[in-house]
Parts: sequence; structure tokens; C-alpha cells
Amino acid sequence: MSPGIALTVIGALLVVAAVVGIVLRLLDGRRRGGGHLLFDPADADAGRLGAHATLVQFSTEMCARCPQVRRMLSSYVADTDGLHHLEVDLTHRPDLSARYKVLQTPTTFIVDGSGAVRARFHGVPHRHALTEALAAV
Repeated sequence: MSPGIALTVIGALLVVAAVVGIVLRLLDGRRRGGGHLLFDPADADAGRLGAHATLVQFSTEMCARCPQVRRMLSSYVADTDGLHHLEVDLTHRPDLSARYKVLQTPTTFIVDGSGAVRARFHGVPHRHALTEALAAV
């Protein structure tokens, strides 16, 4: 193979990798729909959901980013009326990871007043992405 062809192939691969990275970055780890899931507040040892919406955070004891997400979601909820924050520890309830299809922690659901999962975020959600998703609820 000539050096010119090899450099062209490497350049094309770099362009494809950059485009894929930009698209993934723009999506913020968010799925638009919750996949027709219904969240039961009893799974979080909570009596009720928020009047407008609830942010449900799935975490584990060994999760390094979960405390950061917990602080961020708590401050976000403090600034917004009708919004609650619940945390579900999958360390002690691994059955819930299968029920709600949680493959990594932290995972955050936006749940409406009826319990329907309206959006889900993998990893650390951005505040602007939360705002956009909550506006759709």
C-alpha cells in the first residue's frame, strides 16, 4: 500500500470518529423516550411522586459520579417548584436494574405525575438537557 492511500484512509477514519463523537456529545447521553416504562414510587421507598415531575436517580455504592449527580439534582430540585428527587440504590435492589433496564450508574429518569418515564439520562446529565426534557413533560 502506498503512503498516500494509507494517509487518506487514516484521515477518513479520523473524520468519521470526530463526527460520531460530536453526535454522541450532542445527545448528552439522553434518550428522548423512556421506553414505555412506568416507575413505581414504592421501589424508592417513597410515598408519592412530584406534582409536576420526579427525577429518579439510580446509583450504586461504588459509583464514583453518583454523589456529583445527587448534589446537582438536589440543587436543581430546590430551584424548581413541583419537582422531586428520589434516589434508588441498586446495590441493595439489583432486581430493579432489570425491571427498569438500567445498565450503568448513574442513570436518571424524568418521571411524570402518573409514573410514566418521559426521558432517561445515562451518566451526568447537563442542566440544560434536564430543563429541555422537563419542559416536554
